[in-house]
Amino acid sequence: MPEGDDKYWYNLTTKQVEYGMISSSYDRVGPFDTKAEAERAPEVMVERSNKWAEEEAAENGWD
Repeated sequence: MPEGDDKYWYNLTTKQVEYGMISSSYDRVGPFDTKAEAERAPEVMVERSNKWAEEEAAENGWD
């Protein structure tokens, strides 16, 4: 079994959780250990993006 086939993924196009690497890598984010974690993928991406932006601003003195 390829690595990731036993994990959950969030499909950015369909906005559905998938088990295993069903969709193209362009359409999915993950992997996640549970379906519940994968369902939160959009929120997690926003949280991480905001954190990275804050860190970058602090590093560059933009804050």
